[in-house]
Amino acid sequence: MRRITTLTDGWRFLKHDMPVEAAMQYAAAGEAVTLPHTWNAIDGQDGGNDYYRGRCWYVRELTRSECAGERLFLELNGANHTAEVYLNGTLLGRHEGGYATFRVALDDHLADRNTLAIAVDNSDSDRVYPQKADFTFYGGLYRSVNLIAVPNEHFELIENGTCGVRVTPTVDRASGTATVTVETQHNADAVNITVNGQTQRVAKTATFTIEHAHLWDGLSDPYLYTATATLDSGDAVSVRFGCRTFDFDPNRGFLLNGRAYPLRGVSRHQDRKGKGNALSIEDHRSDMAIIRELGANTLRLAHYQHAQDFYDLCDEAGIVVWAEIPYITMHMPAARENTLTAMRELIAQCYNHPCIAVWGLSNEITAASAVNEDLLQNHRELNALCHAMDPTRKTVMANVFMLEPESPILEIPDINSYNLYFGWYLGELGQNDAFFDEYHAKYPDRVIGFSEYGADANPAFHAARPEKGDYTEEYQALYHEHMLRMIEARPYLWATHVWNLFDFAADGRDEGGKHGENQKGLVTFDRQTKKDAFYLYKAAWNRTEPFVHLCGRRYENRCEETTEIKVYSNCPTVRLYDNGALVGEQSGKTVFRFSLPLTGEHRLFAEADGCSDTMTVRRVDAPDERYLFNKAAATVSNWFDADEIDPACFSINDTLGEIRSNPEAGAIVDAMMEQGAAARGDVARTVKDNPSLQRMMARMTMLSLLKQGGADEQSIKQLNRILQGIKK
Repeated sequence: MRRITTLTDGWRFLKHDMPVEAAMQYAAAGEAVTLPHTWNAIDGQDGGNDYYRGRCWYVRELTRSECAGERLFLELNGANHTAEVYLNGTLLGRHEGGYATFRVALDDHLADRNTLAIAVDNSDSDRVYPQKADFTFYGGLYRSVNLIAVPNEHFELIENGTCGVRVTPTVDRASGTATVTVETQHNADAVNITVNGQTQRVAKTATFTIEHAHLWDGLSDPYLYTATATLDSGDAVSVRFGCRTFDFDPNRGFLLNGRAYPLRGVSRHQDRKGKGNALSIEDHRSDMAIIRELGANTLRLAHYQHAQDFYDLCDEAGIVVWAEIPYITMHMPAARENTLTAMRELIAQCYNHPCIAVWGLSNEITAASAVNEDLLQNHRELNALCHAMDPTRKTVMANVFMLEPESPILEIPDINSYNLYFGWYLGELGQNDAFFDEYHAKYPDRVIGFSEYGADANPAFHAARPEKGDYTEEYQALYHEHMLRMIEARPYLWATHVWNLFDFAADGRDEGGKHGENQKGLVTFDRQTKKDAFYLYKAAWNRTEPFVHLCGRRYENRCEETTEIKVYSNCPTVRLYDNGALVGEQSGKTVFRFSLPLTGEHRLFAEADGCSDTMTVRRVDAPDERYLFNKAAATVSNWFDADEIDPACFSINDTLGEIRSNPEAGAIVDAMMEQGAAARGDVARTVKDNPSLQRMMARMTMLSLLKQGGADEQSIKQLNRILQGIKK
């Protein structure tokens, strides 16, 4: 029989690099910790890009009862980035890659007393991904560590971290019949395999027929079957699977079980405020509850392999998943094998999950790397590996917005998606619409999706007239209102994923009033505050529970004479009351807007289909300074009268390209923009010299770039004075 023991307690943590002999000797002086654990839960989230990256030790004694069994394996489900496993001072295995499960055999090295020592290292590397990305690379044993005791005859445990059983269901939609192939890896002569009440005794592989198969049908009916494989020794493995078909059409988008099923959802990082990536099963379930409330039917699990517990939750909820490896931002020639290993492990460990529709080859890999032959060959090998290991699923890439659609890299995966940030990092919202319209017209036979889009918002900041770059909750909501309309008008987009569901740690960032956070989430990092934009998508996607949400509840003090009261709801008709009096009733879809004269304190009540929401706003004499992050944004357009700008000299009204045409003026703005890029972390500094990005920015006025970057009034005025001293 198989016995699994989770090694949660009894660990000593040493935050120092040292030989294994020293780690074993001084373990008692180390910090007592429980798993899961990361050493970057605090310093990886507080900004400064100075969190500890190095080699640390976890040391634990193994008791005799824990080591009982004919064969004993140690399973590590997440050790970031590189791990070395020692038993009694002997190195048993080394693993490069921080997000996949790996195992080592212990039984040949066991003694009467046993000391387990694991070195984990998240240092800079040129051979292990990720190294340049907009998130914190937490170090530690941040998922469970298990002892697995099995008989001599057992299912495979070592090769790519497999569970030893692989299930491939093929559905004939015309007849409703599913053919289920179950393949096993083991060291016995025969195996008994059971599916849907049928049992076969075979050497390795069995095929079953399920008449009138119950389909795994997304959110409405995520039905799961179970396949169980048992050896005569008593070792057994059970896996769940789903019978479903996934198809992709250039015009109809994604098809589930033969029908159009637009994938509309979000992306997720695996960390939390104060915990880092050391999450419990309760944390995963809590996240899934928020996803289900939102009504999303797809998740992009970025930018690495996530916990098996979370893929299980997606299977159960009917969420269609994009799974990917951490091949991101910057191509490293010495790390090709690491990308291939990560993909082998991802597919081997996640193959049975019916939720997974695509394997992601890379994310924004051309942001800081040229499209050269080495990069292309890396993607060709990944693509071929995916098809060899799994002929049933498609491959996909998430392409950075400045990658030209003519690039040969887009021809490698089966389908593609783009990460676009027009309307936030640069450009205007309408450029998102134009990009997809032009792409679809030029490449009508390609399947295209929208893999990232978003705008940062700090729930503390508010504005009556929100603008790009002000970090207000109101601008984020307006941004997503536009994007939702754009997406709904383009059903050919096979999948769309908001970046991001939750705010997350990016220790190199310092913007929007917070240190070390990317604030594009629809929900705050601690999961305590759902921003207004969350309820926009809930209104569009959640059809199971009527609700109504008053926007701007944190924007209480308002100085405008007339204010807009906006309501998000999935109900067809909404009524708004002010201090008990009916303001109005509106019929429509998702977004409802009311105009309200401000005269004092207003207790607002919105209702629709038996649900309601309340909030209070009040008239004040002057803007509440607490609501303003970018105090320059609201008035910058009125700083300079026409006769104050000398057109013979440069000014902030000139485009970046025009200013850079002059060496003196160009050097000044480049120095200022270098400081701005530094505030947005390593990735911004890495990608700032991308030629396509520079061409886009060259067409924008300096004023637009400065406002978008959150530059303060004094800095903008000073730059304009300097530019006005330089003749064109």
